[in-house]
Amino acid sequence: MASEQSFLGLDNQRVLVGLLRFADVFIVGTTGIVSYWIRHGTDQVPEEYLVGIAIGALLTANYMQIARLYEFSGFRRFAAQAGTLTACWAAVMVTLMVIAYFGKVSEEFSRVWVVSWFIASYLALATLRAVIALVLERLTRTGRLTFNIAVVGAGEYGQRLIEHLDRQTGRGVKIIGVFDDRKTRIPDTVAGYPVIGTVNDLLLFARSHDIDQVAIALPWSAEEHLTDIFRKLRTLAVDVKLCPGAIAFELPNLGYNDIAGVPMLTMIEPPLTGWNTLAKGIEDRVLALLLLILFSPVMLAAAVGIRLSGPGPVFFRQRRYGFNSNEITVLKFRTMHWNSPQTDDAEGKEETTPQAERDDPRITAIGRILRRASLDELPQLVNVLRGEMSLVGPRPHAVAHNLQYAPIIDEYLGRHRVKPGITGWAQVNGLRGETRTPELMRRRVQYDLYYIEHWSLLFDLRILLLTPFVGFVHENAY
Repeated sequence: MASEQSFLGLDNQRVLVGLLRFADVFIVGTTGIVSYWIRHGTDQVPEEYLVGIAIGALLTANYMQIARLYEFSGFRRFAAQAGTLTACWAAVMVTLMVIAYFGKVSEEFSRVWVVSWFIASYLALATLRAVIALVLERLTRTGRLTFNIAVVGAGEYGQRLIEHLDRQTGRGVKIIGVFDDRKTRIPDTVAGYPVIGTVNDLLLFARSHDIDQVAIALPWSAEEHLTDIFRKLRTLAVDVKLCPGAIAFELPNLGYNDIAGVPMLTMIEPPLTGWNTLAKGIEDRVLALLLLILFSPVMLAAAVGIRLSGPGPVFFRQRRYGFNSNEITVLKFRTMHWNSPQTDDAEGKEETTPQAERDDPRITAIGRILRRASLDELPQLVNVLRGEMSLVGPRPHAVAHNLQYAPIIDEYLGRHRVKPGITGWAQVNGLRGETRTPELMRRRVQYDLYYIEHWSLLFDLRILLLTPFVGFVHENAY
């Protein structure tokens, strides 16, 4: 049975952070325009004012990011954020003044307007954060917001952590289970919470339960044990924190966060968080919609060709593992004769389906054309619009491949920390098509992991631009 839904979960946190960034930019822009209208009695804002307002809005979002004002853990502590907010907004105005001075345009701006904009924006930014803090605090105290944590470590460290978290009432923290890899001396409960199983059990548990964070409470002296645990947990799309014990308060203000006041080292983070998640989501849906419109004549022609080539449906569905190793159904144009092994995918029989080979007799004439140019992948634009895939990301491998390669290739399942893509870094580097050996698959995984660790919108754009030339049209496309 799945655990209670976490409303303080990472997904909701990222949405709120993204909305707050947008709201900050909107507030700065709107107050600048309204201040001009009040001062001059017209909504016809001169171009130089609009440029200044736009620069101010962008500086605000960036300065607040640097000042860590977009960290969800601080949203309920408005008093602690007020000083930083004031400093950030003052820094924005000083930066604008410096730009205007060296650009020799400072005389073009009304001093009254500048002061009005400064005060109005600051009050609006502060009020928004105060309201968010009050709402979150009230919802947490009433038990309507929770943050689900799984603890790794059933020993002394784990017990001390759990007991401390239990004392932090009103924080919304909920411990949903304890896990430990020791072979002996594992208690049935720790501080009243059940020991559910090992770290391997945690990997399965995470698929059916809503976990927001994994807190590791083990001594640092167990280096090999910790390394093994980190390697396993890298396959999860959740934050993994290490409780560093007594030295936590001696650490610099970088690379750690806290759970109910307990400092936690950030060992692993989801590759896409906050603003990046929102940006990639917009990129995917906007470009997917445009590409779907652009290629609709090609897709219609392909559908007609498949229908005329013989019996069977136009599309076929494949079971694949998507984000966080959850199963998804991937769409493709059918390129093989009906009742060939390819069509068994929808029946859950991929384990018996061989990979397509050069001159494969199962492939139809129209299918060969589609596969050669990778046009059979176009229906996956629908998967992107549904939020199951991205335009760029690790390709979704067959279920059988996960079962085959996960035990022998380190961090193979780490590919599922992001959504699978229609194209990817491995594909534009020639690693597409048939994978006859574990070494070929290992190289593909290395490129996938490199993409995940170095993601950016510009990296995505680079891959998309390379795809028509070296990704889709390739000697291994058959």
